[in-house]
Amino acid sequence: MFRFIKLFGNHYFGFWILGVALFAVQEIPYMIMPLFKLETNPIMNMKESSVILDMAEKILGSLCIAFMIFIVHNNSKLFSVADGKEKLFFILTVLVLLLNYIGWAFYFGGHQSVFVMMFFIVLMPPLYYVFIGLWRNNTVLAVSGGIFLIVHFVHVWGNLKL
Repeated sequence: MFRFIKLFGNHYFGFWILGVALFAVQEIPYMIMPLFKLETNPIMNMKESSVILDMAEKILGSLCIAFMIFIVHNNSKLFSVADGKEKLFFILTVLVLLLNYIGWAFYFGGHQSVFVMMFFIVLMPPLYYVFIGLWRNNTVLAVSGGIFLIVHFVHVWGNLKL
């Protein structure tokens, strides 16, 4: 992990290579989706309910990825799971990722209910970024992930209601 320029407080502009890996791990379901012959694919074929929410969602999602990779805490190590809050937030990060994968398994298996999509596939990715931010003491990521969660949920909910 590299720290280049101090931004504010204990946050630095830097580079965390594991952030790239954590992003890729969260994207695996999209990478393997073409391998499944889905009869329906509502997530990939949604009608757009709001151009503004669509833009906000894309910007916030991209910012979460950028903040995870390029903002590092002064005391951060490449990988650490110490006791206390750091361990709790790491466990929650892994749990949220597993719940997301479970949702995708349901989805790929043809169980594409609104609950499965909204709970497992829509809520879990932003929560993943929130918990990574909390685990890594990356306040910017945790806050942007929380805002992304709200915008993502409202946007997809509106799309599914069409």
